[in-house]
Amino acid sequence: MGQEISQSHFDAVDFDRFHRKLTSETQLLSEWFQSQALTPTKLIAGLEIEAWLIDKNMRPAPINEHYLATIDEPLASAELAKFNIELNTHPLAIEDTMLSQLHQQLQDTWHNAASHAEALRSSLIMIGILPTLLPTDLTIKNMSDLNRYRALNEQILATQDYGIHLNITGEEHLDLYHDDIMMESATTSLQLHTKVPPADAHHYYNAAIIASAPMVAVCANSPYLFNKNLWHESRIALFEQAVDIGGYNGASQGPVKRVSFGTGYARHSLIECFEENLAHFPILLPENLDTHSDSFAHLKLHNGTIWRWNRPLIGTSEDGQPHVRIEHRTPASGPTLIDTVANAAFYFGLTKNLTDLSIHDSLPLPFSHARDNFYRAARYGLNAHISWFNDKRQRLHQLILADCLPRAQAGLDALGIAVDESEYYLNIIKQRVDSGQTGSQWQRQFMQKYPNDFVALTEQYLCHQQQNRPVSEWTLS
Repeated sequence: MGQEISQSHFDAVDFDRFHRKLTSETQLLSEWFQSQALTPTKLIAGLEIEAWLIDKNMRPAPINEHYLATIDEPLASAELAKFNIELNTHPLAIEDTMLSQLHQQLQDTWHNAASHAEALRSSLIMIGILPTLLPTDLTIKNMSDLNRYRALNEQILATQDYGIHLNITGEEHLDLYHDDIMMESATTSLQLHTKVPPADAHHYYNAAIIASAPMVAVCANSPYLFNKNLWHESRIALFEQAVDIGGYNGASQGPVKRVSFGTGYARHSLIECFEENLAHFPILLPENLDTHSDSFAHLKLHNGTIWRWNRPLIGTSEDGQPHVRIEHRTPASGPTLIDTVANAAFYFGLTKNLTDLSIHDSLPLPFSHARDNFYRAARYGLNAHISWFNDKRQRLHQLILADCLPRAQAGLDALGIAVDESEYYLNIIKQRVDSGQTGSQWQRQFMQKYPNDFVALTEQYLCHQQQNRPVSEWTLS
């Protein structure tokens, strides 16, 4: 959910003090990157799943405060809306039987979380956008009772003349205004974290950027918003427009956005992203943190208010030492736990292969192509035509089968993942691409058979999810 703060209102003194500390920490981090003072590490991964609490009518259930207060689950936390929660996993080294260990962790955590929801006469569902969601659900009264969210709402709305404007053209057109930041809570995702060696962190970051197009297409699970059929992965457009603010000096009208694909690759070091944070993005949460510079507390808090689809993070290890992570934010939540682990396997393997390629050769794709690929893939899914290496333009469906899956397998082999595990989970991706049935495509097929019955769509989706069969095997009743 991001870091909680002690207050929700600030004055000019707070902003000035925070900026001084942020500047000092950014300079120190730059020195640590240059001197290689950050903790070296092997690849370690974890993930976050955002989910919805829904009632027996398949509508959002704004009960997360009571839910979280009564569940025995330290890996669960609040999200922006009272009908959302987040579940985390413990970090695991990416090696050997990591994928099955991750799967077991998820099963145990999800079973506990879902059982607790049932005890409260509700259900827990993983899906990018809840099909039954209405604009009237997204009000301040349904905002989680945390200072962080109140402050973000105040600061973001202060930059807007007419509130939040959504204007998304897909299969249909959605055009509406909203009065607060609650539109952001309509997007729920799978966030994949990888702790990486600091010296090579920029290569892993760039690899995640290149991998974003195939990832967002193969994980697409958000076609509908407010009864409108939009993109295969409508979360992308929704989140970018729900927090549509930029940087200093009118940059809100340019490419430097707080929610974006980013402005370019990291050329020499990941510090470039944090220097961009300082130079281009006004402070939103100037909390007075009584900490030493080497904890990077102000830098972390500021970075948490900038939502690149691939976000660099400075974390803190159990020994108290800072480390570097890459957070990949493009996949939608769901459709099932087994699909989630398969998505993670595809990402870890593909980015490892692309990282090795860029370290030993060079970046194989211009940033402008990677960015354009991403938005085409979000809008058109597996049917998107994108530019790949050597300027070759291909349909994404064919590219994943012919190029990305072999790369993912080679990457998992290089990481030392057990072959039976890598083949098992990557085969789930292959079956999904072969069939063309992502979560998004299944939802659209359901709507073709049962037009406008979003309650029945959600009921049948939840039933399939609880059976935990890959989405490629889902049928329509």
